[in-house]
Amino acid sequence: MKKLRIGLIGYGFMGRAHSNAYRKVGNFFAVEHECVLQAVCARDAAKAQAFAARWGYRSVETDWRKLIARDDIDVVDICVPNNLHAEISIAAAKAGKMILCEKPLAMNGSEGKKMVAAVEKAKVPNMVWYNYRRIPAVTLAKQLIDEGRLGKIFHYRAKFLQDWTISADLPQGGTGLWRLDVKAAGSGVTGDLLAHCIDTALWLNGGIETVNAMTETFIKQRKHTLTGKVEKVGIDDACAFLARFNNGALATFESTRYARGHKALYTFEINGEHASIFWDLHDLHRLQYFDHRDEGLVRGWRSIHVSDGDQPYMKHWWVPGLQIGYEHSFIHQVADFLKGIETGKPAGPTFRDALETQLVCDAVLASAKTDAWQKVKTSAK
Repeated sequence: MKKLRIGLIGYGFMGRAHSNAYRKVGNFFAVEHECVLQAVCARDAAKAQAFAARWGYRSVETDWRKLIARDDIDVVDICVPNNLHAEISIAAAKAGKMILCEKPLAMNGSEGKKMVAAVEKAKVPNMVWYNYRRIPAVTLAKQLIDEGRLGKIFHYRAKFLQDWTISADLPQGGTGLWRLDVKAAGSGVTGDLLAHCIDTALWLNGGIETVNAMTETFIKQRKHTLTGKVEKVGIDDACAFLARFNNGALATFESTRYARGHKALYTFEINGEHASIFWDLHDLHRLQYFDHRDEGLVRGWRSIHVSDGDQPYMKHWWVPGLQIGYEHSFIHQVADFLKGIETGKPAGPTFRDALETQLVCDAVLASAKTDAWQKVKTSAK
């Protein structure tokens, strides 16, 4: 098999998820490349060494520039705070490296456009880790929509709820809490949680034309981990927005980190002229489906257990009836990325695809500031 030598930058939650995917993909998918865990990079050498030993990385770097400059690295995987995505991606593209970047693509659309220009100029394979596309039930939803089973789409509604930032004693900034620091994250739930919802929505239902949003920062000041000072909080704790798709469908999106009792409640529902679908991350192997064309006496919502071999991705796993989980979505993404390299047909979301999501996020934040409808800018070449 061809060797594909991975250089991972960052070793947190996503670093583990990605490393697991690289290690497992060849066991379950017939790919032409073997993913070799060549190097992991982090500022803390001791922690990086411990991560490398646990996951099987062959070497450690503490400077991402040195990792990118290495001749024995083919793929750069970026798992660092959002404010570092652009600089690392552009440098990796100039070095001719393939790039996998954590979501969201960038701090804003302007920065994202520079990243897209860099990878397209260098003609390097690239992808952004919007992994929920690869959960089999979500991929099945895409298949049903593309087959026309729902007919014309009227409504799309999505929400992503968490509750981990309610305490006013929780600081902002630093290794574990950079998502609460606007300088590192760019935004709060909009870029962190709603970006997932938006990416899925664009993939399932096409482009978004206009948005009207409201945001709120419930705790205005928090102690900063790095400075030790109490500083203004610049991220959005909650966001809700209305949207109109290019195909005329109406949408509602909601996200918050202040929904007590919810750790990761991500759901979407789509209503069409013939049928509706509903998906819930907490029951991720099931797709709820209603078809009005069913015989009246038995018409009703059905629960499709997505575990059979003719359903997306499932032929690679176990026997029908046995489900898979969250971590498998990353394995699927690596498998699709490798297949894209092998066939010359890039798997999405590419940087350009992810830029579409970034531009919707920009419009949402602009709408919340102006208290007015905002038109979503286009990423057309």
